[in-house]
Amino acid sequence: MGNSLSDAAHAGPHNVRLFTSDKSWIEGAALAQLNHTARLPGMVLAAGFPDLHPGKGIAVGAAFVSRGLFYPALAGNDIGCGMSFWATDLPARKLKLDRLEKRISGLEDPWDGDLTPWRARFGLEASLSDAGLGTIGGGNHFAELQIVDEVRDAAAFAGLGLDKANAALLVHSGSRGLGQDIFRELLQRHGANPLEEESDAAAHYLARHEHAMRFARANRALIAHRFAVELGANARCVSDVAHNMVTREDFAGAPAWFHRKGAASTREALAAGCLMIPGSRGTPSYLVRARGEEGEKAAWSLAHGAGRRWQRGYAKSRLSHKYRVEDLARTELGGRVVCEDRELLYDEAPQAYKDIAQVIADLEAADLIATVAVYRPVLTYKVRRARDE
Repeated sequence: MGNSLSDAAHAGPHNVRLFTSDKSWIEGAALAQLNHTARLPGMVLAAGFPDLHPGKGIAVGAAFVSRGLFYPALAGNDIGCGMSFWATDLPARKLKLDRLEKRISGLEDPWDGDLTPWRARFGLEASLSDAGLGTIGGGNHFAELQIVDEVRDAAAFAGLGLDKANAALLVHSGSRGLGQDIFRELLQRHGANPLEEESDAAAHYLARHEHAMRFARANRALIAHRFAVELGANARCVSDVAHNMVTREDFAGAPAWFHRKGAASTREALAAGCLMIPGSRGTPSYLVRARGEEGEKAAWSLAHGAGRRWQRGYAKSRLSHKYRVEDLARTELGGRVVCEDRELLYDEAPQAYKDIAQVIADLEAADLIATVAVYRPVLTYKVRRARDE
């Protein structure tokens, strides 16, 4: 690797590990945020991945391990956000993308079905947040139809019960308004301060956090169900891996607190057997196996995607003179994009993201993953109508 623990230590604290190569571009602001968090009381390890980029005071694409204290603010407001990957029985060769693009709609609106079985399946009680269950949300969240471009590990691919002739679904979403409510309460009560692990405040937050984690998984499952129904297909969950959370896990033989901010859980990926790491709507996604042998050195975490190259709000000014809205609704890979929010369409353009192939190469070079298959996005759904309409 171009940057290892010893390399990173020259520019930051001794407990920083950076899993990138010299070919990956990491902004100085992201490194500064990573190093700042690594210096917080109780921190024993900060791991930055090749998708690392600046966030709102906290680097995204990073994982942090602490003892004694934990920092709920590091997880942010979208607790439980993650990627769920679904196999379908829909033959890729029979896809009618023009028809599907026009047909699929409503994933930004509350579901009109019965939520009772979904709540029961995920251990959820009825709440004011239920209107958001089964909805995508804004930002970089999406539901996407994908097809196989290349199988690199045939045995692992078959072991997951996958068929390269069939399309798949990838869903990226989180806990919606519930997570926002928990984060708002946290800031009102404690600001960005740490919590003592045995305190009443910690117990209260962790109970709400666990609720949000279950809600986020239920949300992705219902989104996938709604999408599959629109396609006239059956869907089976292959993996569901979160990348925004605070958890109590073993580290170096003793319990510790793991904070993941845009960093996928290696342990969840190992349990599922795979993890999907997407690029953008115009670049491939990589189905990978996590390699647990090197998991601890990377805080049992992995990159969760390509990572942003441009901050939100900059893309439109950089792209609008080159690309019309109609241009961005089609990708260089031949995919369709359903996004009728003009600002969001530009903000989430493929050009705003880093090179996913380099992210994967860095993770492979660090012995953190092995690629199983490469998928190509063919229909990406974000929002059917602009929010201001």
